Amino acid sequence: MIWAVRTWFNTTFASLRIRNYRLFFIAQVVSTNGTWMQRVGQFWLVLHLTGSGVDLGLTAAFQTIPILLFGTWGGLVADRSDKRILLIGTQAASGLLGLVLGLLTLTDKVELWMVYALAACLGAVNVLDNPARQSFVGEMVGPEYVSNAVGLNSAVFTSSRVLGPAVAGAVIALVGTGWCFLYNGLSFFAVVAGLLMMRPKELQQGLPIVRGPGQIMEGLRYTWSRPELRYPVLLMMVLGTFAFNWNIVLPLMARYAFHSGAATYGALLSMLGVGAFVGALFAAGRSRPSHRLLVHSALILGVLMAAAAVAPSALLEMAVLVPVGTAMVTCQTTGNSILQLNSAREFRGRVMSLYVTAFLGTTAIGAPAVGWISQQFGGRAGLALGAGATLAVALAILPTLGRRKPQGASGREREVAPTSIL
Repeated sequence: MIWAVRTWFNTTFASLRIRNYRLFFIAQVVSTNGTWMQRVGQFWLVLHLTGSGVDLGLTAAFQTIPILLFGTWGGLVADRSDKRILLIGTQAASGLLGLVLGLLTLTDKVELWMVYALAACLGAVNVLDNPARQSFVGEMVGPEYVSNAVGLNSAVFTSSRVLGPAVAGAVIALVGTGWCFLYNGLSFFAVVAGLLMMRPKELQQGLPIVRGPGQIMEGLRYTWSRPELRYPVLLMMVLGTFAFNWNIVLPLMARYAFHSGAATYGALLSMLGVGAFVGALFAAGRSRPSHRLLVHSALILGVLMAAAAVAPSALLEMAVLVPVGTAMVTCQTTGNSILQLNSAREFRGRVMSLYVTAFLGTTAIGAPAVGWISQQFGGRAGLALGAGATLAVALAILPTLGRRKPQGASGREREVAPTSIL
């Protein structure tokens, strides 16, 4: 029994043996709790200011429109840059934006347009931050530990779903929303400190690509021509548009379906986070992700979201959201790992920018639509829409399993072996 536990621990946390990644991991533990506190606080602040589901959707849209419009350009910048230096700048900028929102809220000066403006500024920073941060994982740990490190990153982020929303709900109730934003702003500087403490010589960096014409289209063609890259991006595009709108549907469910307040909203997000944490550890323990796991987890997610849409009470909703979170993060993390393992180093920033655009940028389209539907017909309708879209895209991709094989890597692509499309 002890031997089995030790083996599981060594496998699940293998990438923490690497010093640079260990610094990054510790910093993320501090920062991601602040990220979730700000998410909860921001959407609860908008709901307090206007009471409108459409305004919740617009807030999400303003934060993701820059990613939708310029995400692929951000990936190209990441491929051309020293990602560690780029991340120091983007993390510092994100921290300053959180501090500004916190001070505006605490001084009672905040207005809806200010929330929109700061959300858009954060989205602009994320155009560069997201692809750099996603592709930087491979530089810290190398191809052998990419899947494990992606899983551990998700475990950190999703464990924060448990603690962050719960703390945010208590902080909002006791001292006000502004303190959530202040903590988040300060927490980014833990990441900056971790990046500064890294040993650059131990990073597995390739040479930045030389500036040239047509490099964005080159990245698009590269991704679309390979089914092992194309299908995860398409799946995440649909899920990002219609399914992953929890910050819109859950506050509406808390207030109008269950006639409760910020504490219930935080608890709903926390239960989603409990399941997500389990899913992240499951993904971290798998040595090789597969397209079959990706599609099957999406099918399970669709079924569970349908169950969440009809849950009659807050307690039953929380119970259903636990396995929803597990399926959601298993799908998300598996897709991320597949893309990193199957993309050549010189294209990885652009490939991951497409993943980020599909996963986050599409919120600019889906969030206002889901917000309007939830406003008109209730949060249950928003959940049902996400369930139907998830099932539809997973069933569409399902017949391709086993029919296609990934293209063999050649040239510089041989640095990572392609994962099986089975």
